[in-house]
Amino acid sequence: MQIASVASEMMPFAQTGGLGDVTGALPPVLARLGHQITAVLPKYRTINPERHALVRRREEIRVPLGDTRTEAADLWEGRWRGVRVILLDHAGFYDREGLYQENGVDYPDNAERFIFFSRGVLEALKVLDLRPDVIHCHDWQSGLIPPYLKTVYGGDAFFADVASLLTIHNLGYQGLFPAAVFPLTGLPHGLFAPHGVEFWGKVNFLKAGLVYADLLTTVSVTYSQEIQTPEFGCGLDSVIRQRAADLYGVLNGVDYQDWNPTTDPYLVATYSSEDLSGKAACKRDIQQVMDLPPRADVPLLAVISRLAYHKGIDLIVAIAERLLSLDVQMVLLGTGEVELERALQVLQRRFPDRLAVRIGFDVALSHKIQAGADMLLMPSRYEPCGLGQMYSLAYGTVPVVRATGGLADTIIPFDPAAGTGNGFTFIDAEAEDLLRALHQAITLFRERAIWSRLMTNGMAADFSWERPAREYERLYRAALERRHPTP
Repeated sequence: MQIASVASEMMPFAQTGGLGDVTGALPPVLARLGHQITAVLPKYRTINPERHALVRRREEIRVPLGDTRTEAADLWEGRWRGVRVILLDHAGFYDREGLYQENGVDYPDNAERFIFFSRGVLEALKVLDLRPDVIHCHDWQSGLIPPYLKTVYGGDAFFADVASLLTIHNLGYQGLFPAAVFPLTGLPHGLFAPHGVEFWGKVNFLKAGLVYADLLTTVSVTYSQEIQTPEFGCGLDSVIRQRAADLYGVLNGVDYQDWNPTTDPYLVATYSSEDLSGKAACKRDIQQVMDLPPRADVPLLAVISRLAYHKGIDLIVAIAERLLSLDVQMVLLGTGEVELERALQVLQRRFPDRLAVRIGFDVALSHKIQAGADMLLMPSRYEPCGLGQMYSLAYGTVPVVRATGGLADTIIPFDPAAGTGNGFTFIDAEAEDLLRALHQAITLFRERAIWSRLMTNGMAADFSWERPAREYERLYRAALERRHPTP
């Protein structure tokens, strides 16, 4: 099949989190399975053409924004692990410090930027004479593509046989904008209605995709069920329930080329489940890097996360004094809500020999932390899939998680008597429940033989992309059948 993967970020070109990991990992596996894959994303300022061997193409695209305005963009092309990569270059929209925001504030023209991107993708496909069987859209930034295919481009013979599939990576981010931006989409006026893209008087880009895509997926089975409820549906649960027959949960995978303790170039020492000695060296290394006293006997807890309420970071803040009064150390890497950043920095000043905080996004440091830590904390209120816990299993770092979404699908509570399981879970998003789970984990950490069994259990897990890629193959064919049923 000919497949176009459309996303606002993609590793290694540009990313802010897990979305970029997924869109960088899945297409190469599909390519190895014999499909022709083209990935499309914006050309941000941070993307270096020389580093990624990108070539500017001669073609230019012209993208309507509303009835009277047209914006032009250049196209760049490259390759990534067998995947053709096309980047849309519009300096006014993408030549900026951030992908979506600066200093924690969203760009005020994000609606225009991603209207342009969604429609620009379709114009680029035409200019390049690239007719995919399926366009795989990721999150709200490409959510307008499905309605474009069925309305504005519905009579265009070029797209007559093209199906669409939308993956929801996080329903909490919907691309919600004032009604005044709707005319810029160029969509028929009748779509600004409850049955279309309107949501409480605003334009909802993700809802647009939910309503008009041929098939929908999300990134774990449990999350696909959770988002059909008011608690997790973020106001769209009724829309999703209406399309429940078209919704599938496909658990994300791990790219073991990038996340493998036996080959990881970021580590001071590599290791495996057969020889864990290198992990001790990694622990000393990250303690030194983060200015913590190097101690092998103390459990080193880690948090690598967006610093947001839905990630449960406030639960960590709530128990921090009691947790750090135990004989533990903790390292934290992330960026997000200013109040949480400040609270964590205050705690670091109070416990400088037990807590180390780095505000920011640092790929190399995240690898070092995964390898050097003993436990990874993910107390999320909701977690569509989560990749951190799967990375930590590969590195023999034991997850302590709330049992929700993909965390519930991947972490099996450890049973010391039977020696089964791969981590620690708690049910309710309450600080006391998190603290109890951590007490259990810290107690077992002292039992070295039991802890070693727990580590190797996790390292034996296989979350490679082969299985989800095969599932997406099946769903692409189903989307095509949905678009053009067999007589």
